[in-house]
Amino acid sequence: MGAHTWATLIEAGVSLGDRPLYRTHPMLRGDDVADLQSRLCSLGFDTGRVDGIFGDNTAEAVAVFQRNVQLPVDGIAGRLTVNEINRVTANHQTLSLVTPLREAERRRDEPPTLRGRHIGIGESGGLGTIAGALTRRLTAAGARVTLLGHPDESAQAQEANTAQIDAFIGLRLTVATLSCNVSYWSGYAAESLRGRELAMAVVAEVPLVIGGSGSVEGMSLAILRETRMPAVVVEIGPLEAVIERSGPLADALARAISTWAES
Repeated sequence: MGAHTWATLIEAGVSLGDRPLYRTHPMLRGDDVADLQSRLCSLGFDTGRVDGIFGDNTAEAVAVFQRNVQLPVDGIAGRLTVNEINRVTANHQTLSLVTPLREAERRRDEPPTLRGRHIGIGESGGLGTIAGALTRRLTAAGARVTLLGHPDESAQAQEANTAQIDAFIGLRLTVATLSCNVSYWSGYAAESLRGRELAMAVVAEVPLVIGGSGSVEGMSLAILRETRMPAVVVEIGPLEAVIERSGPLADALARAISTWAES
């Protein structure tokens, strides 16, 4: 059993109320955190993405909720806070998350083109030529580009968050892939709408260069779960086609990102 599989099993083994939830380092993770986030978002307290990770946004949402219901404000989801959240959410017939509304608001504030946007490109081996060519094309279009090459996905996600990039595109060479498979964040009955749009834009362009039909799938990979911006992972192959068409592939990816930015 791999470390990721074991961690997933551990996360799935806790329910809201089993333990106090608060901001720690490393951050607490689990189904109980996702349940807390979902309940708070349904009440209008924005935790950010419902990802099962107790970060700063979740701690702030807990504190704001406590302030509204006149509980001691400490940002900790302990027994009293969880009981109050359960009581309030029980009175709601339907639970709709505030997160998509916040994402739509942020979308309205985005620049209408690539110019002025900060794009992160993650590449941890095998696709340096494409990453470099894509960087040059995006820079020529007016974007600021940061290359992220850490081999650990969680570390790469932290680098992206620290750099405050606007969108992340991870490039992965997969020898078994006969076109491109693009994944975006989806989990805990929530998904990144802008991430999905970026994935669709990539699939509309890359297969025209490399062949095949491509696919889009919502996933909870660490790099997608832990980044705080629209993010996709693009798996492309086979190796021979990638090497032969690195320039056109960079053009296709640049067009996809530009289309997404202007959508």
